[in-house]
Parts: sequence; structure tokens; C-alpha cells
Amino acid sequence: MISAQDVKQLKELTNCGMMDCKRALEESGGNIDAAVKYLREKGLAKAAKKAGRIAAEGLVACRIDEGKKVGVIVEVNAETDFAAKTDKFKEFVELVVQTIIDNDVKDVEALKNVNGSGTNEKLADILTNSIATIGENIQIRRFTRITGDGLFSYLHNGEGIFGTHGTMLKLTADDFGDEVKNCAKGILLHITSMNPEFITTDSIPKAAADEERDTQLKLIMKENEAKPKPQNVIDKILEGRMKKFFEESCLMTQAFVKEPDSTVEKYIAGIGKNIKLIEFIRFEKGEGIAKKEDNFADEVASMIN
Repeated sequence: MISAQDVKQLKELTNCGMMDCKRALEESGGNIDAAVKYLREKGLAKAAKKAGRIAAEGLVACRIDEGKKVGVIVEVNAETDFAAKTDKFKEFVELVVQTIIDNDVKDVEALKNVNGSGTNEKLADILTNSIATIGENIQIRRFTRITGDGLFSYLHNGEGIFGTHGTMLKLTADDFGDEVKNCAKGILLHITSMNPEFITTDSIPKAAADEERDTQLKLIMKENEAKPKPQNVIDKILEGRMKKFFEESCLMTQAFVKEPDSTVEKYIAGIGKNIKLIEFIRFEKGEGIAKKEDNFADEVASMIN
């Protein structure tokens, strides 16, 4: 009789899927060491060795299910661009996207604990098997699920549902005809290019504004050490820098990429149709992940010494 505790222990040792661990224990008569050997021979246990590797390549994927009124944007990472271009990797990412569409999950851990769409396996187990099959560390890094009408998406360097940058937008309008669709496309291109953090100044969290104000004040005071300025001048400098922060951080106040003499807000107003932006999300492949940079000369030298 194979106990749940034995399966759990083998999973922790090998990072393999629960069903694979159970099968290995059955084939090995319940012997943990023999089960580990069995998984290694099957090429599954190697996934555990890859878990610590940096996965900064990969794909951003977007899909909008018009029938379900659900839009999904997700980033899945691999170690190399070569692996990210394989059909096996793309199939896994597509499964992740569909699973998020079909399940209202809030985070990656919750996602891993639901069955992959169209399968009887937990997504976590499918992930482990994909790592073993592809031969690289794979990480479901982040996703956003948006529901309702007025969903639009754009993929940069895209093919199908995959790209290196992805942006999703939700808006309301009098209708969703060609004028609104073209407007949405322009805004998506702008967001992808300019990477705003917020929609309007009113949507900036107070904590974020306070942090920026404190940072700028410290910089101003440091700059002020050599030739001290009166407080009223310091206040004006701070006010100017905060204004610039608001303008550059907020989508509506940014200069529109297609019409640099106009802001995004003015561009939208010119379309009419009572267009109102509700939310947006932008993912860039590998954004913020520190990649390991190897120095080849140092590597050779270390082998000689």
C-alpha cells in the first residue's frame, strides 16, 4: 500500500508530479531510493536539478475569449530563447492561458493547483513534466485575468497569441465600432511603447506619491548642500519635479506616441464615443529578472588555477 506521505516525500526529493511519484513507488515496491532511481531513468527527476536556474527568457501570451468575456495575459519563462521557440513550450503556455480563462484563480500558486484545461492532471504536475521534457527550468511568472466587455490586446514581436511584450486594455464606450477599436489599438501601442504606471494622477496610490516626493526632496537637499537655496525655491523645485513625475507616470497626461503634440487624454476626447479607460496591464518578457552574466575569460582562468 503506497501512503500519501511516501508520495509527498518522493515529490519533495525529486520535484516530480504526484502521479509520477505514485507510479514510481508502485513500480519500486514502495522503496523511496528505488523510486528516485526509477524517476531518473525515466528522465523525470532531472526537473528538480533545474529548478534553481535563472529563467529570464520565454513568452508573453494574450488571449481574449469573446464568448466568456474573459481576457488573459501571462508571462511564462524558460532559460533560453531556443527553448521558448519550441512547440512543446508553446503548447504548455497555451495550456496555461486556457486554464486561466477557464478558472477564476487569483495567483500562480492557486493556478498550479487546478487541473490543466482538458486534462485530469494538476497544472503543477504538467509543469514538472514539461521541465523534464524540455530540459530547462520553466516558471509561470505572473498573469492577469480581466473580465467584461471592452477588452482589447496587443502583442509586440508577436505570432499568434505569443510575443515578447503584451498589453491588455479594458474600456467602456458608447459602442465598440471601428472608431473605438482603432482608438484602443492606438492606446495599446502607446502603453506598450511608453510603459505608464497609472491611468490618471487620481489613480496614483498615496504611498507611491509620498515615496516619490520624499525621494525627490532628499535629492534636492543633497544638491542644495553646496549652495543653499531658500525654502520657497526648494518648494518650487519639488513642485516642478512632482509635476513631471505625474505627467510621465500617468497614461492620460503622456504625450501620445502617434501625435506627440497631443496627450493621450486629448486624443481620446477627440474620438468622442464617451471612451473611458478602466484598466490596463503590460508585461515585458524577463522584465526585472536579473540574468546571470558569465565572463568567459574569468571562467577559463578559474579552470586553470
